[in-house]
Amino acid sequence: MSVTAKQQYNHNKLQKRIRRHVGQAIADYNMIEDGDKIMVCLSGGKDSYAMLDILLNLRAHAPINFDVVAVNLDQKQPGFPEHILPEYLKGLDIEYKIVEEDTYSIVKDKIPEGKTTCSLCSRLRRGILYRTATELGATKIALGHHRDDILETLFLNMFHGGKLKTMPPKLVSDDGKHVVIRPMAYCKESDMEKYAELKSFPIIPCNLCGSQENLQRQAIKQMLNDWEKRFPGRIESMFRSVQNVVPSHLLDHQQFDFKSINRDSGIIDGGDIGFDAPELEDQPSQQSQAGIVQVVEL
Repeated sequence: MSVTAKQQYNHNKLQKRIRRHVGQAIADYNMIEDGDKIMVCLSGGKDSYAMLDILLNLRAHAPINFDVVAVNLDQKQPGFPEHILPEYLKGLDIEYKIVEEDTYSIVKDKIPEGKTTCSLCSRLRRGILYRTATELGATKIALGHHRDDILETLFLNMFHGGKLKTMPPKLVSDDGKHVVIRPMAYCKESDMEKYAELKSFPIIPCNLCGSQENLQRQAIKQMLNDWEKRFPGRIESMFRSVQNVVPSHLLDHQQFDFKSINRDSGIIDGGDIGFDAPELEDQPSQQSQAGIVQVVEL
């Protein structure tokens, strides 16, 4: 099927936008440094395919040198199409590793029928990936979570965990031995879907184990999508809020020293604005719209 000039323009615009967002996130959090070996965790879903594709492009253009190795964990789920990822990765002519571990049988043995298997599956998967990163000599582990994943996790923790907490773009792994990065942190899920279609990635669905996706996360996703439909721009505003935290105007006395405040402390972060009208932004700030900085200029 031939591509019209308008379609090609939109394709190029989408690709540049995603590259810009990834480059900005990498720069903002110093995710990738000269000499790094990035282990890209490839699940077979749209987000991890896009992450690998964009990182390979950045590697070719960035002013620093870093290596990329793609890793997929074959968990021996019945019906898993084992040939798809090796064939795809061979076509890219890059270093890759397929790790075969039968976590499927462990999960089925430990989790009662009808209960969600995602939590245990995730823990097992993490441990194997950490071990693999050590074996490969990787300095960073890259995961494909995007902006919408981060916001969903924020609300899940607020509603069900009583914490103002989400997926950070960069952290030390649970075993304390690795640095985990999320280069897609600024990317919208809708852009990932369009990009996967544009690139014709051979998507492998994550439903082969027969477990249901976390219903709480699905409810949060539906809530956010509904808000965005009714109030366009709300998602963008909420995401900016987690980048502009003011501890002195929240209630966590462990994050801010409220006890020592007295009349000599001076006005802190704008003073008593609790009863003022909230500051509303109609448009994203210039900083949020900035192009790729420090890492690569496309």
